[in-house]
Amino acid sequence: MMELMRRRDFLKASATAALTLSSAPAVFAQDKGKQYSTAIIGTGWWGMNILHEAMASGRCRVTALCDVDQNQLQQAASEVEQKSGPTPRRYTDFREMLAWEKPDICIVATPDHWHPLAMIAAVKQGAHVYVEKPVSHTILEGRAMVTAARAADRVVQVGTHRRVSQHCISGRDFVRSGKVGKIGMVRCFVFYGGGPEQPRANSPSPNGLDWDFWCGPATMRPFNHKIHPKGFRNFLDYGNGQLGDWGIHWLDQVRWIMDLKYPRKVYSAGGRTIRGPVVNDGKGQTTDAPDHQVAVFEFDDGLTVTWEHRWFANNNAEKTDPAQPVGCYFYGTEGTFHQGWLDGWTFYPADPKAPPIHQDPQLHLPDQQNIRELWADFLDAIETRRRPVCDIEEGHLSTNVALLAMLSLKLGRSVNWDGDRYQCVGDPDANALLGRKYRAPWVYPR
Repeated sequence: MMELMRRRDFLKASATAALTLSSAPAVFAQDKGKQYSTAIIGTGWWGMNILHEAMASGRCRVTALCDVDQNQLQQAASEVEQKSGPTPRRYTDFREMLAWEKPDICIVATPDHWHPLAMIAAVKQGAHVYVEKPVSHTILEGRAMVTAARAADRVVQVGTHRRVSQHCISGRDFVRSGKVGKIGMVRCFVFYGGGPEQPRANSPSPNGLDWDFWCGPATMRPFNHKIHPKGFRNFLDYGNGQLGDWGIHWLDQVRWIMDLKYPRKVYSAGGRTIRGPVVNDGKGQTTDAPDHQVAVFEFDDGLTVTWEHRWFANNNAEKTDPAQPVGCYFYGTEGTFHQGWLDGWTFYPADPKAPPIHQDPQLHLPDQQNIRELWADFLDAIETRRRPVCDIEEGHLSTNVALLAMLSLKLGRSVNWDGDRYQCVGDPDANALLGRKYRAPWVYPR
């Protein structure tokens, strides 16, 4: 077998250029200057990952926590008290929290369907915001978020933390150096195992959970433990399936590495061939997101980008890492470049005699992420009055790529996208899906 060339010194050699490309500051250069009052909306698993890094920065004083699930809220308050001492005030309504606390920084880590209203309310109150991806559930919500951030002149960072992962920065530098050659196609993918899905019985919502508020502007379904906690992304009232979860990260990587704005044509197909029919009969529920999906995006200059996922038939033949197959392949005239996650990046030269080139990742526990670097960039952007590396507009444009594919899937046909005018060209049925009706009394942002 051809020996693998491990480029452990590649990162050190290109650190300056890579950081210039990403606009990310050196994490360890942060001083212990101003302390920022910090609040969080959504204290679940991932929200607490973000909040822990905020506290670890030494620059953030957690003053308030907000969650409609008091079970999560109590656990989060205990964790913060153990780490930082003072007990943060607790709220179940983010509007009340923002009005009373007026935090310098607000983290929005709610389910996807709540991101727009919470972020917009926070910047209008005067907070800088770290909002999780995907930024919105529909395209026009995201546009309203960008408008609100600019009008309030607030820094809004999106949680696409792979833009500050060191192996992603060095991988971007490698691709942009021309070593991969001219790239004609990119393939993004993630595969998990799975099988047929059985409905789970609905049940009364747990004590301490305001289920009506949790559903908020979206459709109010009967409570089901498949939805909360953690399962909401596979219910299309609240998320956009695997494409709206994992797909955002890898489509953002493609846009970022290749300096792309938006696709001009999108087609997607998928279904529930293995998971089976959707059930929501008042007694029980299954998920309703596709168990497999393929999307094709046509960009300028003839570049084709594809996305594919499965919740079945995960196998060793496709794994890029012992844990799972995930990432994106850039196919160029000089070889194939794989930008991955747990396995870093690897370049496979077109010359069969040349050894592959590899860069290991540098990730943090828990959950193998780089929130620490993204939070450092966020604070630096606030203090230097610049756009952060994962600015809300960039997060919005990457979210749109995935949302256009979901739109195509719902229509069962391709759409032509005019990203400057925010229109599907000559397609009123598609344009009707750029937003959605909110459940009263919530009002769709304009």
